[in-house]
Amino acid sequence: MHEATLPDPSEDEDDLPAFTPVPLARSRHDGWTPERQRGFIAALAETGLVARAAQSVGMGARSAYVLRRRPGAESFAIAWDMVADEARERALAYMMEHVINGATRPRFYRGKFVGTVHGVENRMAMAALRVMDVFPPGSRGR
Repeated sequence: MHEATLPDPSEDEDDLPAFTPVPLARSRHDGWTPERQRGFIAALAETGLVARAAQSVGMGARSAYVLRRRPGAESFAIAWDMVADEARERALAYMMEHVINGATRPRFYRGKFVGTVHGVENRMAMAALRVMDVFPPGSRGR
């Protein structure tokens, strides 16, 4: 992978769960250093997407999952679950806001703007209901 700019975990350090980085047998400059692990958790807290969080620290999603399963990664895995659950709850809140209040979209006729249409997206409502069924708000377990 190419080297990427690491997110600065000190910016949101108060919001992130404290964890012990996964101990590695060998220290590699292009591997999962403690700084990369902290940056990954910070990016995961922001985006909620493992692939994007891993990419932001110059690593791959697959290697992140391998790191999570390593012996001694319990603290890292707990921090991962905590920030992923919070990101999921934020996404659900965003979806519910749009389901309850609807959304305004532009209306065009023959290529010209003629006004706006306000309505509820039924697909968004159904997706929110499915997510709430699988992961009820406030549930931390998987």
